[in-house]
Amino acid sequence: MGIFSRTRDIIAANVTDLLDKAEDPAKMIRMIILEMEETLVEVRASAARTIADQKEMRRHIAKLEKLQDSWTEKAELALSKDREDLAKAALVERQKAVDMADQLGAEIGVLDDTLRSAEEDITKLQNKLREARTRQNSITTRLESAHNRVKMREAYAGPKVQDAFSRFEIMERRVDFAEGRADALSLGAPPKTLEEEIAELRSSEKVDADLAALKARIGKAN
Repeated sequence: MGIFSRTRDIIAANVTDLLDKAEDPAKMIRMIILEMEETLVEVRASAARTIADQKEMRRHIAKLEKLQDSWTEKAELALSKDREDLAKAALVERQKAVDMADQLGAEIGVLDDTLRSAEEDITKLQNKLREARTRQNSITTRLESAHNRVKMREAYAGPKVQDAFSRFEIMERRVDFAEGRADALSLGAPPKTLEEEIAELRSSEKVDADLAALKARIGKAN
């Protein structure tokens, strides 16, 4: 069973209210559009049958009008031959044709009203369908935006990113520990004696002298 059961239900329906109450708006809007499209096809098919009926009635009226002319001629012929009885009978048949034509004309008038009503319904249905399709595009855009936001959120705050940062923290902790061990090795070391510091200065002077001599020899060679 569809969301709408009759044309008037669709025309009177508030699409926004239906979507607000729906658990799955995207699915609901698809169902609404499908129901509207099917109803629009049915209304147009009914209007097509009405138009066909009118055309058939008009053809029948045209035949009745010709029949009226025929009975009129026959009545005139009977009167010309002094057969008033036959003329009267012919006029009775002519009147039957007139009555039938009038009845068909009245039925065509009723069908005209039906067609006007169908045309109004079709226009309203088309407007509703445009509204529903517009809402569908809006819903689709909003859903895509929401999905994209979820993806972006997962990209910078998802479990994978959190796991990566957790690993960084573990590595930093290991580096801190290694640096701490290196710093700990120098803790408690005895200070250098005066003789050790002077020996280091002499060693440094000797290295500087050797470097100067080496530079001098290279200069002379060049």
